[in-house]
Formats: sequence, C-alpha cells, structure tokens
Amino acid sequence: MTDADGAVVWDPRQYLRYADERGRPFEDLLGRVRAETPGYVVDLGCGPGNLTATLLDRWPTATIDGVDSSVEMIERAQRLAVPGRLGFSVGDVRTWAPARPIDVLVSNATLQWVPGHLDLLPTWVGHLAPGGWLALQVPGNFDSPSHQTLFALAAEEPWASILAGQVRQRPSAPDAATYLEVLASAGCRVDAWETTYFHVLPGDDAVFEWVKGTGARPILQALPDEVRPEFEQTYKARLRAAYPPRDFGTVLPFRRIFAVAQRVAA
Repeated sequence: MTDADGAVVWDPRQYLRYADERGRPFEDLLGRVRAETPGYVVDLGCGPGNLTATLLDRWPTATIDGVDSSVEMIERAQRLAVPGRLGFSVGDVRTWAPARPIDVLVSNATLQWVPGHLDLLPTWVGHLAPGGWLALQVPGNFDSPSHQTLFALAAEEPWASILAGQVRQRPSAPDAATYLEVLASAGCRVDAWETTYFHVLPGDDAVFEWVKGTGARPILQALPDEVRPEFEQTYKARLRAAYPPRDFGTVLPFRRIFAVAQRVAA
C-alpha cells in the first residue's frame, strides 16, 4: 500500500524489530552533542519516537518536538507524548520551519531519503540559536550487498517491467568530509566521522527482515501481491549467499556517517 500521494507507507513494528541495533548510532551521535541545558530540541525524521523519547532524560528541562512525514510513524510515536514536554507531528523535513530558534536539532537516518539534502543544511543551521547544535547521522552502506542485490534483482524480468516508474528514488548520502565542508561553510564548528557496525542478527533471513523495514521497503511495497512472494524468496536466497548464517547469528556490516555541528555564536 501507499499513502494518498503515492509515498512509502512505513511499518513501525517492522522497523522496531531491531530497535537496539538501530538505536546504537543515535546514542553515539548524541554523545558528541555538548549542549547542557537546551530549552528547545527538535528531532526531524523521528520515526516511531522511541529514540526521541530518550531525550527526556538527557535534557530534563527541554521542550522536545518530533517531526516525521509518515502518518503511521507519528501515530505510533503519539503513545510516547508527554504534554508540555514531548510532542509529535506530521511534517516534511524539506519545508518544516520552527516557530522559535532551536537549541539542538537532530536528524537520525532520515536525510538519505531526501534528494539534494545538502542544500537544506544551511537553512537548518539558520534555525539554530547562537551556539545551537545540529546532529545528523545517515547510512553509508549503499554499495553493500544488501542494496546492490536488491536493485540488481529489481532490474531483472519480470519485475523490471512491473516496477518501471514505480521506484522513485534510491536512498543515498555523501561522505563525512562533504558534510563537514557544507556545515563549516555555514558557520559551524564541525565534528564529522564514520563508523562501521557489525550487527549480529538472530533468526532466519535476518538481513532480509532488517532491510524489509527500511531500504527495501519502497520496492517491496511497489510490487503487486501476486508477484511479491517470488521476488522476496529470490532476494532472500541471494542475501543468504551474501551474508551466510552462522551458529551465533548473521553478521551485517553497516557503515554510518555522522556530523555534529555547533553554530558559532555571533
């Protein structure tokens, strides 16, 4: 299924299946944000809100807003809302603007879905209060077997003809040096780095279950019900060859790119 404008419909339950592994980069990202007592914190691309909610303890005096374009994700996040402290709303990160300056702006595993998002970053810096912080993290694994296999399979028949014009975008992101350059040019002190995690995933077809909740979802969603099972079975078989199951689980190497920027006070 798609929503009214043909966008991807996300499944919070599938996404949260590997909540611990998906949460680790968020923790590492926020560990480099040195804000002590921010008044206003925003999480752009907050998803189901489970990570956003952890900021309540990190900054107990802050007002926190989570924004996401997915109605399904925000409906799930609303369960975590705390009146006066933590709120969630549907919004497009490309056009969203705050009503007041932000002390900490977080965007975790979101910008890879936004074409041309480097052009957004100076605008986001402009939303920061003097001395405010911008922290972002994006996957950097688009050349990994999980993604290469997916798009190679989608280019094969009979699926290529079915998917023609249906898959709008392949998520991507630049490297850490590019984020450093853009944010430094926007008037920030910048800390940029990358990390490769080696997730050990339990269960059968674990890598498929991982990508089913994120990178593979647009293609799987675009396939009609009558052909999706065959595509999934073929994809699973190729993933098992690329990521052989071990006795202790399946190892998924996952590179991620980070940048934390502080707006230089005027």
